[in-house]
Amino acid sequence: MLTIFVDGDACPVKDEVYRVAGRYQLKVWVVANGWMRVPDTPLISLVTVTEGLDRADDWIAERIETGDVAITSDVPLADRCVKRGARVIAPNGRPFTVASIGADLATRNLMTALREAGEITSGSRPFAKQDRSRFLQALDTAVQGIKRTGR
Repeated sequence: MLTIFVDGDACPVKDEVYRVAGRYQLKVWVVANGWMRVPDTPLISLVTVTEGLDRADDWIAERIETGDVAITSDVPLADRCVKRGARVIAPNGRPFTVASIGADLATRNLMTALREAGEITSGSRPFAKQDRSRFLQALDTAVQGIKRTGR
């Protein structure tokens, strides 16, 4: 069964995931470092991991499989999920793929180095309504593709 794994901490599109999952009757795991409210339905479960660096990422990466979907903006987690055969979508709708993940990691590492050196002092652009729309379209497309091909 196609399952959606949500990197729940600071994910701005959880409600959209819940809507799509409800439409297709898909299981959703929301994985977070702390408690949060999730809809009261057997299809949606919250996993609260113990505190520690990358515990939520580890939980997701250990369980995700080919034919599943991960929702995350964490590039190293996206890399781990892509390597396991899952489809991965950022909250802004951008997919992480086998073809793009190497460049995504390199860009992330470069930006981290520039921030640490003080060369970049501003954050990323604000999450916009268009991002939410792109995300919904990307998630629906991913679900449809997995249902057609099985992966």
